[in-house]
Amino acid sequence: MLAELEAEPRINNIKRKEEHNDMSEVLLNQEQIKEIIPHRDPFLLIDEVLEMEIGKKIVARKYMKEDDYWFKGHFPEKPVTPGVLMIEMLAQAGAVCILSQPEFKGKIALFAGIDKAKFRRQVVPGDVLDLEVEIIAQRGPMGIGKAVASVGGKKAVTCEIKFAVEQ
Repeated sequence: MLAELEAEPRINNIKRKEEHNDMSEVLLNQEQIKEIIPHRDPFLLIDEVLEMEIGKKIVARKYMKEDDYWFKGHFPEKPVTPGVLMIEMLAQAGAVCILSQPEFKGKIALFAGIDKAKFRRQVVPGDVLDLEVEIIAQRGPMGIGKAVASVGGKKAVTCEIKFAVEQ
């Protein structure tokens, strides 16, 4: 198992929150994220991973662009990111963290539930959304992640996401 982790040094590196800011070093870019999770455009909703402790926690980022497809209809005069999409962004970040474990390589992580979801602020074009997920419980292929999405350090969404890794 240790040899497998050493074979992927970009994932094995652990970055700490204190080390990243707007000019963060990227641990995984979108192409590397696609090697871990099966999501593709237009539904790959994270742009980069800034830090990760495999199977424990992750910090990812989404840059909200004016041409993101949901802004065309939600709402044309006052574009706002739908809360459910922000929860999906958090889930995708959590999936990268879980599926980076050697025993889950090549698998798919599915939603098993969403609890305690709170939407605290609007997220609009031009915002940079930081996505933090900490795995607080895991038993085999099932688990729970505590998730926070924030813009400039201000919470936008908080929730607990339950997952199941497809066997």
